[in-house]
Amino acid sequence: MAMAARVADTLRERIVRGSLEPGARIVERRLSAELEVSRTPIREALKLLEADGLIQISRNRGAQVTGYPAEEALQLFDVIAVLEGLAAERLARTIQPPLLARFEGLHAEMLSHFRHRTLDAYFNANSAIHDLIVASCANPRLAENHQRLMLRARRGRFLAIMSDDRWKQSVDEHEQLMEALRKRDAAAAFATWRMHLDHTGATVARVLMQRSDERADG
Repeated sequence: MAMAARVADTLRERIVRGSLEPGARIVERRLSAELEVSRTPIREALKLLEADGLIQISRNRGAQVTGYPAEEALQLFDVIAVLEGLAAERLARTIQPPLLARFEGLHAEMLSHFRHRTLDAYFNANSAIHDLIVASCANPRLAENHQRLMLRARRGRFLAIMSDDRWKQSVDEHEQLMEALRKRDAAAAFATWRMHLDHTGATVARVLMQRSDERADG
């Protein structure tokens, strides 16, 4: 099962980062040779991804990456924005200096990657900030629901920073959140972070719609 989980993580990252696009087929034999593992963990990994909603498995077509329509992105981020906004609000009320220092370190790391335009490293630091906000809000039910939604929505966050304008706006919104955390301003933390995720959802939906139009024209 550990091997299957590692294979699933590899495929999940490829889907998130767009190297496996919606509709792409995942061929067991080819993947087994590439990753140098037997077909059994490959099949188990595909079942995990199907449970996540990231792929569909059919008898005729095998495993394919699921579609990600613009409407679904808007719906997902509509809920995620409220959940993460609430997490940020709770965090701002209770944050202590050691945890604030962790956020400062991640924020500085993210800014450095932004300045150097290192997209993958930026995305990792950005995701770590989002994850830490949810993990630190002391509400396990919120965290459980957030995790389930993010299994499908996470690839949208990577798409959202493909736009230079949105990338800059996102960094500014992260800085606004840090100011709210430094001041222990719960209301500002909620408003800023909900707005941030609303903007992300709108950007993702726009990118997905453009890609859908390009495929239709092609």
